[in-house]
Amino acid sequence: MRAMVFDGSSSLLRDMQVPDPAPAAGQLLIDIRACGICRTDLHVVDRELTDPKRPVIPGHEIVGTVAAPGADVTGFAVGDRVGVPWVGRTCGHCRYCLAHRENLCDEPGFTGYTIDGGYAERTVADSRYCFHLPPQYSDVEAAPLLCAGLIGYRTLSMAGDAQRIGIYGFGAAAHIVAQVARHQGRTIYAFTRRGDTAAQQLALSHGATWAGTSDDTPPEPLDAALLFAPVGALVPLALKAVAKGGIVVCGGIHMSDIPSFPYAFLWGERRVVSVANLTREDGVAFMRLAGETRLEIETTRYPLGDANQALADLREGRLTGAAVLTVR
Repeated sequence: MRAMVFDGSSSLLRDMQVPDPAPAAGQLLIDIRACGICRTDLHVVDRELTDPKRPVIPGHEIVGTVAAPGADVTGFAVGDRVGVPWVGRTCGHCRYCLAHRENLCDEPGFTGYTIDGGYAERTVADSRYCFHLPPQYSDVEAAPLLCAGLIGYRTLSMAGDAQRIGIYGFGAAAHIVAQVARHQGRTIYAFTRRGDTAAQQLALSHGATWAGTSDDTPPEPLDAALLFAPVGALVPLALKAVAKGGIVVCGGIHMSDIPSFPYAFLWGERRVVSVANLTREDGVAFMRLAGETRLEIETTRYPLGDANQALADLREGRLTGAAVLTVR
C-alpha cells in the first residue's frame, strides 16, 4: 500500500510502498478514505514529541470502511464506516484505567505516534477504541471530529458550567468547539494572532460574539479560557482575562515554555489545567452530540501525496479550519 512515512531522518515524510497490514484478533482492517492533519502530527515531525516509533505512519483522525474484522471483533461489520482516534489502546490495569481515567493510562498506545496511523491507504486498529460516525458528515468533514472535535469537547468539558468562554487560537479544534459551546448557550470570545483577520472572521461566522488578538482585553471578564495555540506566553494573558474563580484550560499535547508572571494573575482562586488525551466515553458522548446537531466543519483538502505541503501550511499558519488528506 501507499503510505507517507516519518523515519526521523528529516521533517519531511517519505512517499513509500509498504506491506499491507493484517488484522490481529480484536482489530479491524480499514480502507482509509480520509485522514485529518492535526498539530500533534506537526509536533511529531518537528521532533517536539520525541518518542515516536520509527518509522511511523502519522495521522490519528482516520475515517474509513471496515475491510475485514479480526477474530473476536464485535460491533463492526465489513463495509461499516469507522473512525479511529488518537488513543489507540490502553492497558486496562493501571490505577488510572481502573479508576475510569484511561486518558491517563501508564501504558497507552497512540495512533500515528506509537501505532501506525492514517497517512496511508490502509490501517489496522483495535476495534474497542474505534467509533461509529454520525451519518450526516462526509468522510472529509468527519475526520476532524476525531481529534479537533474530541479534544475540543474534552477541553470545554473541563471548563464546567462557565458561560463566558475565551478561545485562544482559532483553528481546527476551536471552530468546532465554538459551535458546541454556542449550541449549549454559552458566549464565545475569540483570540487570534495579530493580523489574522481570516481566523477572526471564521470565529464570528461560527457564533463568536467578539474577535480580537491574543493581547486584547475582552469586552467582559471570562469565566474560562480554552487555549489551543501551543504558545506558553498565552497562559499569563489568559489568566489576566479570566475573572476570579476562572479557569485556563490548555488543550494541546505540547506547549512552549510558560513565562514567569506575577502571583496576582493567579490569585483569586484562578486555575490552570491541562487536557491529556481522551476517554472512550468522551468519544461516545461527543459523537452523540455531533449527531444531534449539524456542526459546520471548515476543511482544506489535500491528496495523500501532498501531506508534506499540508504540514507546512499548518506550520506557517496558512490554514483556515482543518486540513484533511483524501485517500480514496
